[in-house]
Parts: sequence; structure tokens; C-alpha cells
Amino acid sequence: MSLRVLQIVPSISLVYGGPSQMVRGFSQALAQAGSEVTVLTTDSNGDSGQAPLDVPLNQPVEQDGYRVRYFRCSPFRRYKFSVDLLRWLSQNAQNYDIAHIHALFSPISTAAATVARQKNLPYILRPLGTLDPADLAKKKRLKQLYGQLLERPNLAGAAAIHFTSPLEAEVSHRFGVATTDWVIPLGVDPQPSLSRAEQDQVLDALQVPRDRPIVLFLSRLDPKKGLDLLIPALAQVAQADRPFHLVLAGDNPQDPAYKQAIEQQIQTLGLAKRTTMTGFVRGAQKQALLQAAALFVLPSYYENFGIAVAEAMLAGLPVVISNGVYIWPDIVAGEAGWVCDLSVDGIAGALQESLQSPDQRKLRGQQAQRYAQTHYRWDAIAKQTLAAYDQVLPRRGDGSR
Repeated sequence: MSLRVLQIVPSISLVYGGPSQMVRGFSQALAQAGSEVTVLTTDSNGDSGQAPLDVPLNQPVEQDGYRVRYFRCSPFRRYKFSVDLLRWLSQNAQNYDIAHIHALFSPISTAAATVARQKNLPYILRPLGTLDPADLAKKKRLKQLYGQLLERPNLAGAAAIHFTSPLEAEVSHRFGVATTDWVIPLGVDPQPSLSRAEQDQVLDALQVPRDRPIVLFLSRLDPKKGLDLLIPALAQVAQADRPFHLVLAGDNPQDPAYKQAIEQQIQTLGLAKRTTMTGFVRGAQKQALLQAAALFVLPSYYENFGIAVAEAMLAGLPVVISNGVYIWPDIVAGEAGWVCDLSVDGIAGALQESLQSPDQRKLRGQQAQRYAQTHYRWDAIAKQTLAAYDQVLPRRGDGSR
């Protein structure tokens, strides 16, 4: 009998970035490995007036070998809560073997863990970096209260806590609870290559020049991503007369004021002619940028994994990341790019070194691709996860787990 797995996540909309999106790849990999996977989520599609996802509600939607059940997000869409989802979980928990709950400090995830515990459904919690001290420092008093009253019992009752890097596990705060910790990375899938003509067509449409090295930032425009350090670092590189073109491929509809502040900083530092802001990209646009870029950059203040880093590596790009991206030891081990400290000078130095050496970029890009193919493959991660599930599940009546 195949393992029946619930994946519970507040939303899988692109608006919320990689941590939500990865549930799709994770679920597909688990299904391909032989599990029966159902994703429970809401139709939330942004917190600033965006229309909800146009999806069927409270019915199974078949997708890539697994099922998704979307539920109406209400009444306060910002908090991605759904009474209907919780009601369905309460009524159907006995039909599943385990739940994998993604995100803490999100009301739907918090409540889902409580329901699972009440229904004796074993559950795994994946914090998504929310137990990082830097994240807990935001709205500190509220999070301490929320954590002690609501998340502490959920942490104590979890079969395990799923961290995606050793450093995430090391720094995470657990409100005094002793937990069983798993370190299982996230995965990436190779994408079909575009022809040169297809690539040029996309770059022309995005107005991205091809006469200088492209520095690609491919992530949400969020304060934690270190753009306030990256922009002045690139201004230093420009002052050294080093050719480059920055592509900021991302958006943040939930915080338009931050995007405007970044645009203003680019203008003030004289980088407007060296920068293209594309907004969210996917499909052919995303692939064209990955193929055309000279290097990928992500100087985050903290990042529990960094799925965009793994995507860039799989595409053969060398990466420049800060030591706030917790897979930086992998970059060092794989000689897959450059790791810098969280400072303007540190980022500028790494960018200067990478931009002045095409041979090193090529070599480290090849090494990045090999490392990603070996360590960030979804099929291997699915097998590792299923083996971990098996260790925490009670034995069934037929003698199996």
C-alpha cells in the first residue's frame, strides 16, 4: 500500500516566491517515488488587493501525478486562513499517514498542526526560516507570544522538524523544545534549453543588452535579499569601469513601496542604464535569462536555503552569494562560485573578481552544475524524505509502516 501524504502550505502562488513554489516540485517527486500525495492550500494570491487564484475550490485538481485541493482564503486574505481547509483536514485526517506542514507563524499552518495533533496524524514541520533569530526579531514581542502559546506545542508535538541546510538547523530557535531534526535540502528540475534565436527573442522583448556580462538577480524584491547592499556594491564596480548589466528578475506586489525605493537607489547611484527590472519571470523568460547570464548574485541577510541559487547552479551559472545564504558551505565545497560577507565592500570585491575572469566564471559554472546535479536532485530528495517518514511512522496493522 502506497504512503498517503498530505502537504499543507498557505499558498502555492508565484507571488510568495520559491518557498511556496517548491511544494509543487516536492510533491511531484514524492508521487513519482510511489506516494499518494495531496496538497492542501488556499487560493491566496497576494496581500495587496490581488484577485485570488482562479482555481476550482474544495475539489481535487490533478497535477503532475499528485492532487491539489484549494480552499477559499477568508476572511482576512493577508493571513491566508481558511476555515474550510481546516474542516476538511479534521474530517479526512484519518485517511492519511503523515502530513508535511510548510511555514510557521502562519495561522493556517499553525492551526493545521493543532488539528493534526488532535487527530493523531503524525506531522512534520518545515519552518522556512521562520525560526531564524533574524526573522524572529521582526515584530519580536508578537512573535515571542505567538511562539510560546501556539508554535511551542506544535514543535513539541511534531514527529520531526525539516530544515533545508545544516546552518538553518544550527541557528534556529525552538522555544525551549527538544526536537527531532531532519536536514533535507530542496530540489530543482532541469529545464529545456532554448535555441539562440529563442533566447535572443526573449532578451529583446525584455530589453536586456547582450554586449556585456549579465549579472542576474532572480528572486523576490524583499529587504532580506540584500539589495540595499548589492546596488551600492555594483556602483563601486561601475566606478572601476568594469562592464556589466544587472537584471533584477523579480517583484513584490505585497510591498510596492520597497520596489520604488530600489528603483530610486538605482537612479541615485547612476545605474539606470546598466539595469533592467523585468518583474516576475517564468518559463521561457526565466530560462533565457539563466542561459544568457554571466553569473548569478544573491547577497541575502539570511536565507534558509536559496532555491534560486540551486536553479542557477543547475543551469551552469557561477554564483556570488553572501554568507547569509545558508548553503554557502556547499558553494565552497563545490567550488561553484564566490562567497562574501554581508557588506558593500565584500560584495563588490566578489563581483569584481568574478567579472574580471571569464575563465574562472566558466570553470565555476561547470562545477556548480555538477554539484547541483549530484546534491539537489528531486528524485534523490524524495527517496531521502520517504526513508525519513518511515522512521517516524507507527507500524500499520499489516506489519508495514
